[in-house]
Amino acid sequence: MGAAQGQRQVAPGAFGAFARFVFCGGGVGLASSFAVAALASWIPWGLANALITAVSTLLATELHARFTFGAGGHATWRQHVQSAGSAAAAFAVTCVSMLVLQQLVAAPGALLEQVVYLSASALAGVARFAVLRLVVFARNRSQTAATVRTARPVHVTVTHATAPADPAALHRAC
Repeated sequence: MGAAQGQRQVAPGAFGAFARFVFCGGGVGLASSFAVAALASWIPWGLANALITAVSTLLATELHARFTFGAGGHATWRQHVQSAGSAAAAFAVTCVSMLVLQQLVAAPGALLEQVVYLSASALAGVARFAVLRLVVFARNRSQTAATVRTARPVHVTVTHATAPADPAALHRAC
C-alpha cells in the first residue's frame, strides 16, 4: 500500500479548529472590511456590504472546509447553504446590537460603537464556530473518526466462570 493511500487527514481538536477558525475567518473578515470600504466608494454602502458578505462567506466556507475542520476538500453545496445561514444569523446579531445601541444611546461615540459591534461579532463568531463544527462539518469529522476506529480492531477475551455443580459445596467451602 502506498504512503498516500495510508494517510488520512484527521480533524483537528476543538482548540486547534477554533484557532484555525479565527485565523481563516478573521483574515477573510479583515480583508472584507477593506473591500466593503473600497466598493462603497462606487455603490451604496448597504449593497457593497451585502455583496462582500456573500463573497466572503463563500470564501470562508471553502477555507473552513479545507483547513479549519479537516475536511480536506471542497465544501459541498449543503455546507455552503448551512454556512450562509449561520453567517446570516451572525450578521443579524450584529445589526440588532447596533440598532439596540442606537435606541439606548442618543449619540454613541465611535469607541462605544466599536465595543458593541466587536462584542456582538465575537459572540456571534463563537456561536458560528459551534454551528459549523457541530452541524455543518460534523459529518466529515464523524466519518474520519469512524475510519480511525475501524482501522484498529479490538480483540476481546471473554472468560466464563463456572458455578459448582453442588450449591451445598459452596457453603461448605466458606
